[in-house]
Amino acid sequence: MLLRVRSKDGNFRFELPPTTDISVLANKILETTVDADPASLTVSNQPRGNETVVSTLKGRSLQTLGLKHGDMIFVGYTTKVSSAPATSMSIDAPSSTRLQSNIWETVQEGAVDIYWRSKDGKIPRNRDARFCKHGVNGMCDYCMPLEPYDAAYQTEHSIKHLSYHAYLHKISPKTSSAAATAIPPLSPLSYKVKNPCPSGGHPPWPAGICTGCQPSAITLQSQPFRMVDHLEIASPDIIERFLKAWRSTGLQRFGWLIGRYEPYEKVPMGIKAVVEALYEPPQEGELDGLTLGIPWEDEPRIRELSKMSSVPLSIVGYIFTDLDPDPEDRTKSIYKRHPQSFFVSSLEAIFAATIQKSNPTPSRSSPSGAFGSRMVTAILTATEDGNVDISAYQVSEQACAMVDADMIEASVDPGIVRIKEEDRSQDAARYVPDVFFRYKNEYNLEVKKTAKPCFPVEYLLVNVTHGFPQTPSPLFRSNQFAIENRPGLEDQHIEDVLRTLAKLGAPQLSDSPLTSTSDASKRLELAKWLSDWHLLAFLETTQLVSKVDMKVLVSTVTSPSLLEDPSALNALFKTDSWQTLMTFTRESAPSLPSTSGPGASSSHIDDDIPQDVFDQIAAEEAARREGAGRVSSGIKICPHCTFENSEGETDCEVCGLPLG
Repeated sequence: MLLRVRSKDGNFRFELPPTTDISVLANKILETTVDADPASLTVSNQPRGNETVVSTLKGRSLQTLGLKHGDMIFVGYTTKVSSAPATSMSIDAPSSTRLQSNIWETVQEGAVDIYWRSKDGKIPRNRDARFCKHGVNGMCDYCMPLEPYDAAYQTEHSIKHLSYHAYLHKISPKTSSAAATAIPPLSPLSYKVKNPCPSGGHPPWPAGICTGCQPSAITLQSQPFRMVDHLEIASPDIIERFLKAWRSTGLQRFGWLIGRYEPYEKVPMGIKAVVEALYEPPQEGELDGLTLGIPWEDEPRIRELSKMSSVPLSIVGYIFTDLDPDPEDRTKSIYKRHPQSFFVSSLEAIFAATIQKSNPTPSRSSPSGAFGSRMVTAILTATEDGNVDISAYQVSEQACAMVDADMIEASVDPGIVRIKEEDRSQDAARYVPDVFFRYKNEYNLEVKKTAKPCFPVEYLLVNVTHGFPQTPSPLFRSNQFAIENRPGLEDQHIEDVLRTLAKLGAPQLSDSPLTSTSDASKRLELAKWLSDWHLLAFLETTQLVSKVDMKVLVSTVTSPSLLEDPSALNALFKTDSWQTLMTFTRESAPSLPSTSGPGASSSHIDDDIPQDVFDQIAAEEAARREGAGRVSSGIKICPHCTFENSEGETDCEVCGLPLG
């Protein structure tokens, strides 16, 4: 077959059999170059982007790479620094026993990505009674399944963005699977100056720049896909407990969303983030905002703890409040996020881009092994009728790339993003390419306008739907334990934990086997109380539970059959950490009164009471008897001012009120 090659040395043609190894083509390309570094030789199917180093494709034939007769290959390389002549046979011959793995081939994707890669994602359709003229087992254009990216289906069901895997199906080549994985279809955006320059003809930025290393002009546009299609809160109680702090203090709150990703069947090849719990990091709330530190100190511990669940969890996003009570009606909030103002402020969009950039999603469809992020931004804000509702968003890949290149900043107007000025200083060099955005003018014509010095923040947003399940089945059955990092409002103490364990009869349940229905109900009550995310996160900090036993505790209390099987806690009762916790519970529990008769001798419970407690009780009894004696000796104490009057008086000598 005939292959066309384009490089900075010119255009070339090579005729090679389809089974030829890529190293043969690479050697022919090196023969056309001058002082090319073989290790830097790259090939791509497009003029800019998607470059793949040839040495990583060693051992593959042209046919398995998806190359066909007449294809154009774009070649890039860097020139050798030394003056030694180039060697045309520097790439090793193909080996049948050794194949070098690419970065994207070794990436471990998430469970939801593995699930959708095993499906074709096609949308089934029923037989059309009007147009289908074939038999029951036949198929025609009116009833054949649709592709997951079908535009008519998206419009009909009001789906604004394609799902991530539907978008992959749309841009992936319609060839064999081997050819599709040879060159990943996605290419992460980067608006930074390439350093060093691929041409190598000038000093690095900011000393020099050329068309080979500078980023191209940017045209802002709505992102056609989204990494997460839906945000689902497992239980309304999660939001109610989060809002309790704002209702009590009026200060805004922030929390990390702990959950997992699952397939979302209402969108073709969709993905939803299911939130099971919230974790509130240390923060300082204010009436109109809040302050918190990023990264936060407990992040590694919380991530590790969430993975211990029976269904591994992770941080899927964050949520914060933006609520102002209405002065005229304190039961309602001011409606301030709407189409005439803003949905997400420029500062919030930049923060979201920073969080998404630091939490990439592993992907086999990207040359870097990662693409995009599934971190969701959830905002608790007021609706038009004054009630509180959730709004969920992500920011586009363009927003993440612009924040990574330090190109944008927040402005005074929350709905406007400001583009920074170019800076050529050596310490803080910043190159800002031309930025444009499109909009429709008053004549309904599409106009292209420069985005400098500012542009609307809506060009960076991606909408995400949200909701609650019709039949909630949360992983954590309780949400009543005190929430972390709420000093003065809710405090976490180990004494409260031990007191509640004693009240629930945990020591007795741990020692005795399951024999009656009452024991079963008490076990289920204890299991429900233990199944609390905030309690688990607090117990890990007390050092009373070892890391191994913590895994048993978390996996036990998050089991799907926890409230159905009374024996589910047996594995937890056998752990050393639980026995230690029960020992502390018994020692700190208040002493119970004796159940023996009034003439019985002191029980063994009295042996644990300190002597000073007995001395205090004896002193109080003596004082009480002395007071009673004084009352009986002819002294009347006024119940109003406590003055001691003589026995014959009817009214108090001090306050004049009757002595009763």
